[in-house]
Amino acid sequence: MDLCTPPPDLYGRPRADTFFRFLTAFGDRYSPALGGPLLRRNPRRPLGRPAPALQLVVAARRAVAADAVELTLADPSGGPLPPWQPGAHLRLTLPSGRERHYSLCGNPSDPGGPNDPNDPDVYRIAVRRLPDGGGGSVEIHDTVHSGTRLTARRPRNGFAFCAEPAVLLLAGGIGVTPLLPMAREAQRHGLDWRLVHTGRSADTLPFADELRALDPARVHLRTDDEHGGPPTGAELLAHAPRGAAVYCCGPAPMLAAVQRALDASPAAALHFERFGAAPVTDGEPFTVRLGVDGPDLAVPADRSALDVLREARPDLAHSCRQGFCGTCEVRLLAGTADHRDRRLTPEQRAAGALLPCVSRAAAGETLVLDL
Repeated sequence: MDLCTPPPDLYGRPRADTFFRFLTAFGDRYSPALGGPLLRRNPRRPLGRPAPALQLVVAARRAVAADAVELTLADPSGGPLPPWQPGAHLRLTLPSGRERHYSLCGNPSDPGGPNDPNDPDVYRIAVRRLPDGGGGSVEIHDTVHSGTRLTARRPRNGFAFCAEPAVLLLAGGIGVTPLLPMAREAQRHGLDWRLVHTGRSADTLPFADELRALDPARVHLRTDDEHGGPPTGAELLAHAPRGAAVYCCGPAPMLAAVQRALDASPAAALHFERFGAAPVTDGEPFTVRLGVDGPDLAVPADRSALDVLREARPDLAHSCRQGFCGTCEVRLLAGTADHRDRRLTPEQRAAGALLPCVSRAAAGETLVLDL
């Protein structure tokens, strides 16, 4: 999910919106005010206990596409797992210590429902192997098997399904994972829904049989090899019922194409989630220095500091690449940063915390990092 660049318009259209301008201005003033002396938390009041991490075991593993595997996760003692809603994700800690976010693709917990993909006692995730990615998907494919123990944060949701009367679900490849439970929920509530799943070829589309089983008339599988290339935004949005809310999850070019074509489509609103970093906007070239003595690394205007740092330090921890998980946090020793995350508090930034996945600096500035 791209939390760093919220849509300029309430309905995701590419134009300024008065309500969003007011809401942003209000938030920019209200949030810092909460840290004022009169509103600050009473230091005598004990801190709340953080929710303990979930202990999970891989109960089953199966291939769901040519390069994708599904993991079924359960409590090792057989107990129930915390409930969740369509669009939620897990933050898994892998055996190597890497932390990665994966959308839940089973059905949300239903206390009265039977086991199956609806089973409230298990979670399901699906992971596509990305040989040139950050290493998490390769680790899952190569080392995580039935019986492997994992820890996870409790499910969180930044891509909530609002169950509008008319819905179009657009999935690019493995981006179908958060949309599959949305389709089940739409079917359960009798909504007017459609789902379009795109990919390179039929063998790369996970969960095709499960989608068809919901309602084959509402599911359209569209592959590049049969149509001479990826679909345009207009082609995807042509499936939208009049006034539909669009939920889109896929690669950046797909999201950009859908956003550009939204105004001319029958759809009325757009919700989307990224499974990759957002493009850098309004970037200037600057420099990051690894420690006081260097070396210095040049960060181009169109690349993130995290990407440049990982070329020199491949072991640098990271996860979301969008400024909300905090995994890549480093300490700033010198320089003035342009903080673009939505996680760190003013106190944390003043103490030197920096998220290099999204934060930048002015042209010519050098940020000295404790690395």
